Amino acid sequence: MLRVSRPGSGVRVKICGLRTPDDVAAAARAKAAYMGLVFFSASPRHLDPATARALALSAPVGLAKVALLVDPDDALLEEVLRIVPLDMLQLHGRESPARVAEIRARSGLPVMKAVGLRDAADLAALDAYADVADQILVDAKPPEGAALPGGNGIGFDWRLIADRTWQVPWMLAGGLTPDNVGEAIRLTGARQVDVSSGVEAAPGAKDPARIAAFCAAAGH
Repeated sequence: MLRVSRPGSGVRVKICGLRTPDDVAAAARAKAAYMGLVFFSASPRHLDPATARALALSAPVGLAKVALLVDPDDALLEEVLRIVPLDMLQLHGRESPARVAEIRARSGLPVMKAVGLRDAADLAALDAYADVADQILVDAKPPEGAALPGGNGIGFDWRLIADRTWQVPWMLAGGLTPDNVGEAIRLTGARQVDVSSGVEAAPGAKDPARIAAFCAAAGH
């Protein structure tokens, strides 16, 4: 049985790595604010643009559609933008601040940049990307040699960002689960949280009960 942490208040939730219509329906029922569609072939959550389009079109009004891209070249970017109706792009690779600004201008969409943290030395990158992105995603830095830049189910020391603010909205990610998201919100002051592996029964297979529990723990 899942334990549900004490809810926060008004925290917006992003459920990332949705792959089926049932995933989208579960996120909508749980009152998530964002749904994440992954375009990265090494990920078990990877989608082709046609499948992603069908999922995006199935989403109810109010559930923001976010494309997760990892160091996309212009061809992939243009293909995804042409085929999939989106509300936001999430850049989860090694994109430079200049590349983030370029993609933002090219796409005409808001861009959220993921930044991995392991220790205090990584904090400066958050400030640099906050200057060019519409939002920043504060994630755990992947282990050395990891195949995936995110969705690894690992966290970081939340005290590194306790009550920090930036000039743009930010979202907390990295190792969040229904059991710990309430504590993460309390320690960091996060008003937005992101989860992928923490609501899965197996890599890439979302669990509707865990999605509901996670959103409840975050304040829904």
